[in-house]
Order: sequence, then structure tokens, then C-alpha cells
Amino acid sequence: MKYVKHRIYGALFSLFKVFPIKKNKITFIIDSKQSFKGNLDYIKKEFEKRGNFEFDFFYKDKISLMSFKSLATSRYVFLNDNFFPLAFMNFKDDTIVTQLWHAPGAFKKFGASSEVESRQILQKASKNTDFLIVSSKNIIDYYSEAFQIPKDKIRPLGLPRADYYFENHDVEAIKSRFCKRYNVSPDKKIILYAPTFRDEEKFNNVFDYLDLDSFNDALGEEYVLALRLHPKIKNFYSDDISSIGDYVDCSDYPSEQELLLITDILITDYSSIMIEFAMLGRPVVFFTYDFDSYLREERGFYFDFESTVPGPIVNDSSQLIDVIVNGDFKKDKLSGFVRTQFDEIDGKSSARVVDFLLNCEG
Repeated sequence: MKYVKHRIYGALFSLFKVFPIKKNKITFIIDSKQSFKGNLDYIKKEFEKRGNFEFDFFYKDKISLMSFKSLATSRYVFLNDNFFPLAFMNFKDDTIVTQLWHAPGAFKKFGASSEVESRQILQKASKNTDFLIVSSKNIIDYYSEAFQIPKDKIRPLGLPRADYYFENHDVEAIKSRFCKRYNVSPDKKIILYAPTFRDEEKFNNVFDYLDLDSFNDALGEEYVLALRLHPKIKNFYSDDISSIGDYVDCSDYPSEQELLLITDILITDYSSIMIEFAMLGRPVVFFTYDFDSYLREERGFYFDFESTVPGPIVNDSSQLIDVIVNGDFKKDKLSGFVRTQFDEIDGKSSARVVDFLLNCEG
């Protein structure tokens, strides 16, 4: 039988539907403590401002009967990622299930947009989802396709974790901690290189394509290169990704948002990190040394990559260095791109989501 594990989850959940809903109970479905950061954390903080709510966590891989009871008796349930057992969990009418999704905006195709085989299970899960929160009305069609969810369940209320950038942060102190941690001169500006993973393994070692010596010869006096590898890279590259030279590997840095806050220039490729960074109005360079292969082999994009991305596209180290040296960042493309991805950039996304849900009937 297909989806046996997910069906078992659904059956266990059903055992506890005999218990009444607790009107002040909120459960977050998560993978680990780490996955609670971001959207879910900001939603929790916002609910804490509104009254006396009880919070619980349903760990996907740490199952207990009490966790199923907690889930079945919650008034509000939040997800930040796909959870296929949801397809077999029929919540009571009083429960509101909300998908916040972890990635900002729309860029690379995902879900049913790129994996046809997941379409059926996503349709079932979406039937048991009340709302999907996105950052802009312009991307509703893409998310409807990716989640196989009706458009009338999608609400463009913002990206809760983007509220971080409107808080009162001591940026100098954050940079000072970063510099001490990685033994970097505080006088250096930071170029953050954040490549995504590739299904084709040979393209995952960035130092096969980035000439670090040339990069530092041209830029090393003013900048330090900070490399942040995608968390999934270990699953897509079997050898060590490292190079002898002047750079720091900050893949272990606990807060990606802190990194973005202190970054002067972002180098990326096909990663959605650029959507969040674009909000800050700083330069983004797209280092796409495997562009033809990525378009041919990987999942593709929701829009024309070359005409839409908010910065210059380069294919080798020489072009990358020239763009940074000359400051040719095509920043005129930033504002239009950001308007496509976000309806509001005001630090009030969490408040809009919570206001909406508290006013829902159910």
C-alpha cells in the first residue's frame, strides 16, 4: 500500500479526535528545534503578545501518543514545510491549519511544479490545509500549482521572518562577533557566497569553478569571502569542499539572517536566499558556471532567469571579479524584482498573519 507510514500517522491522529479542541492551543509541526527558527518563531512571538496561549510541538520523527493528542486538540496548527501525513489527518472544523512555507517568494520551481509524482499526495494534504501564506499576490498562481491548493486558500500576508530586518539590531556588534569567530579583520567588507546544491554532483564543489587566488588578488584588501554551503550539500557531494586560501567557511554560522545583515555583496546562483537579501537593497551577483546544465537537468524557474534576476549574471571567475571591481551591479533591477516578490515590506507580516487567523471563524 502506498504511503503506509503516512496512513499510520493519520490513523493514530484519528484516535484522539474524540477530545475537545482547546481554544488557546497552538501546535507547530517541525523537524527539529532548528527548524522552529524563522517563520514559526515569529508567529509564536506574535501570539504571545495577544494573550495566554498554550504552545506545543509535534516533532515529525519523535512520535508519541501525547503528541498526536496535542495535535488533534489544537485550535491552530502551523507548518513550515511539507508534511505528507497531513493528507490522512482530517482535523475538526474548529482547527485552523496554516502552511507558512520556509522559502521566500517564488524563484525555483518546487513541489508539484517540478515533481509530478508528488501531485496526488500534495492534493490530499492541501485538502486538510486551511490557509497557505505567501509574500505577494503576484506569486499566488505559482504556489497554487506547487502545493496543488485552491487559490482561495492562499493569502498574500507576507513573510513572517522578514520582520527580523525591522527590529533594532546592533549590526556592528553582530559583525564584531562574526570577525572574532572567524579571525577576520573588522575593517574588511563581507562578500557572502551562498551557492545552492546541485543534483549533478560534479557541480557542487564551488572551488572547481571559483579561482580563489585570483579573487583574493583583486579583492582581498577590501573584502573577505565568506562561504555558506547549502545544508543539503552533504547529500549531493561525497568529497570535501575546501580550498587552501583566504576565505572563511561560515556554513556553521547559526543565523543566516545575521549573515545577510552584515553582508555587503551577495554571490549566489539559483538559491532563493537572493529574494530575502534583495529586500536590503544591496548588490547580488549570480555566478552560474553551470547554467546550461542546470536549466537542462534541474527543476527550472517560475520566470525567465536571465531577464528577471536582480543583478548581473556571470559564468566564470574573471567575469565575477570584473563585476565586483567595477561595481557593475545592475541595481536598477532590484526594486522591480522586490515589488514582484513582496506586497509589503514593513516588519508587520507576523501581525497580519495572526490578525487574520484570530478573526477567522472555525
